[in-house]
Amino acid sequence: MRILVTGGAGYIGSVTTRELIDQGYDVVVLDNLSYGHKNTLPIKAKFVKADLLSGNIASVLEGEHIDAVVHFAGFIAVGESVKDPLKYINNNLVGGYRLLDAMKRSGVNRIIFSSSAAVYGDPKTVPIEEESELVPTSPYGETKLIFEKYLRWCDTAYGIRSVSLRYFNAAGADLENDLGEDHDPETHLIPLILKAALGQRKNIEIFGTDYGTSDGTCIRDYVHVKDLAAAHVLALKKIAGGGATTYYNLGSSKGYSVREVIDACAKITGKRINTVESPRRAGDPPRLVASSDKIVRELGFKFEHSDLENIIRTAWTWHSRHPDGYK
Repeated sequence: MRILVTGGAGYIGSVTTRELIDQGYDVVVLDNLSYGHKNTLPIKAKFVKADLLSGNIASVLEGEHIDAVVHFAGFIAVGESVKDPLKYINNNLVGGYRLLDAMKRSGVNRIIFSSSAAVYGDPKTVPIEEESELVPTSPYGETKLIFEKYLRWCDTAYGIRSVSLRYFNAAGADLENDLGEDHDPETHLIPLILKAALGQRKNIEIFGTDYGTSDGTCIRDYVHVKDLAAAHVLALKKIAGGGATTYYNLGSSKGYSVREVIDACAKITGKRINTVESPRRAGDPPRLVASSDKIVRELGFKFEHSDLENIIRTAWTWHSRHPDGYK
């Protein structure tokens, strides 16, 4: 199979691109490089610099003889989406529409979608199951949920089958392929803590210390980026083999508070991490922890790398080697 990976020069996209190639797929990466890094891409992957909003995506699908799409090309910052929702509507929904329209016109009828646990909002019960109530608390989460709905309608109307993977917190580094997390600006907790350990930040802001959790800080579920990549391959095999449109949670089913993650980073790095308490951020639920029983049961998925210490250790090794990221 020949796979188009949109946003394949980004963090999860680049690791998944490597995994697809290792599993014998031909891969074409489409990325506008606004957030991605071209030097993450392996020689075996063909690169097309293009934007879903302005490029002729149908010509890429047809010219490259694409069989299926893995779609990562979305904006991901919850706080930014609250401040600038139109940016997220334009990129995540209008760009997604253009991709689906090109797929319909080109006869490409399989897609794996990079969704998010943000579709659940502030869950009433934890761990969160796939059939839990879907009430996003941010424009980012709303765009992910709306696109999932579009995918189900496109299956009904056009036979475009899909698997939506609802990530919890992606983290860690692929040391084998020397791929790590390098966003600009960086908004994710673990790389921010590690930058503080490297002396690149004075402190770590803890947004909210009055949540109803054991230490008052938010609790999140962290999953290693290598495990996420493996899940995409399993999902692709499912729909390539005739599987129906569906969705899966992807989290380790273990929750850690912000303070617990900071303490674990301090232990592994041997560095003191200074913290500053700040008000809550808009759109941040207090607790997001997955139930991933469905993907384990239906696809035989295994969490092989998602122990928190392993996540932090691989991330710390990568950031130590690349203090300035990919620059």
